[in-house]
Order: sequence, then structure tokens, then C-alpha cells
Amino acid sequence: VQLQASGGGLVQTGDSLRLSCAASGRTFSNYNMGWFRQAPGKEREFVAGITRSGGATYFADSVKGRFTISRDNAKNTVYLQMDSLKPEDTAVYYCAADRVGLPQRVPSAYNYWGQGTQVTVSS
Repeated sequence: VQLQASGGGLVQTGDSLRLSCAASGRTFSNYNMGWFRQAPGKEREFVAGITRSGGATYFADSVKGRFTISRDNAKNTVYLQMDSLKPEDTAVYYCAADRVGLPQRVPSAYNYWGQGTQVTVSS
């Protein structure tokens, strides 16, 4: 499956952004989807995950209550709604896909990755 992330940008503290990740090439609904982020000098970290049907979602503690993940299997797209953004949310955000089990919190569990979209939150 090919993934294309979009929607990043430069915003101020407290603003909102919605990231999108469009999938193509395989049956989208067969894949758990995850969002990860990587800040300069840091390791890639889990942000949110969603099951194939969208029935269950998972979040990192750092974004719980501020971010929402959703998917539209008819449009082959997963979204990350980010509210109340903070400077520490600044990173390149990646979407990822995996067919096995439940959405995992480690990057190595995912076989397919989008190219990343930059999110910068100014203070």
C-alpha cells in the first residue's frame, strides 16, 4: 500500500491542524493505521493508532485529549485532528500501515510508511 500524508504547516500555540493520509494500491480496510512523529534529534514516536474498522483508537499520553484519529475506508484516508497544539508537538508526522493484530506503538511493527508532513507550532 502507498501512503501520502498531507496537511502540515506552521501554526501558533493553541491552534488546530488536520492531517490526512491517503492510501492506494491495496485494500485500505485491511490495515491498521498509525501516526508517528519525529522531532529533530529524537527518535520516531507513536502518536495515535486506529484499527481496521475504526472501532478502536489508541493515543500517546502526550496527545491524549487533544488529538483525534479517524478513518474513512470509503475514501481510503486516515485523519489526525490536532487541537490545542503546543510547541512540543513540532515534528515531522508520518502515517503508517500494518496488517497484523492491533495497532502497535513501535515503528518497527509497521510495513508501510508515508513520506511525512512537517508540523511547526510557534510559541
